Amino acid sequence: MGQTPIVTTHPGREKVNFYGTLNLRTGSVIANQADKMNALATAAHLEQLLSAVPDVPILLLWDRAPWHRGEPIQQVLAAHPRLEILYLPTAAPDRNPQEQVWKATRTAVSHNHAQRDLAVLASRFERHLRDNTFPSSLLDLHGFNTICATFN
Repeated sequence: MGQTPIVTTHPGREKVNFYGTLNLRTGSVIANQADKMNALATAAHLEQLLSAVPDVPILLLWDRAPWHRGEPIQQVLAAHPRLEILYLPTAAPDRNPQEQVWKATRTAVSHNHAQRDLAVLASRFERHLRDNTFPSSLLDLHGFNTICATFN
């Protein structure tokens, strides 16, 4: 108090990337760290998703990030017809429920933190994603839960 705070920064551009998929019904997140955001890393995340949610059809709502395209992804889709992709509108993060997950996790873990070790911070970030649920109203907004309840 009474002194100007000193905020140190890393001299390089050290960073950690995350892939995450929100289950709209349960609010749980399947997440993993990746060195790069590219088609190979995306395909690996899709394989993780398929393993985590076996034997049921999956409709994946996706933004139009460039790493969501490419031959490795096409190979995963061809090998797993139960996985279907529905692309969200361009430049519409407000339509993407996963964006709310990123925002909530950044607020809880990485805003105004004093952690100097990026690996520790990344581990806390990933743990927060896995240990919490993130309710979304997207399905209710479009009547999905009402329709499903009718047929159960």
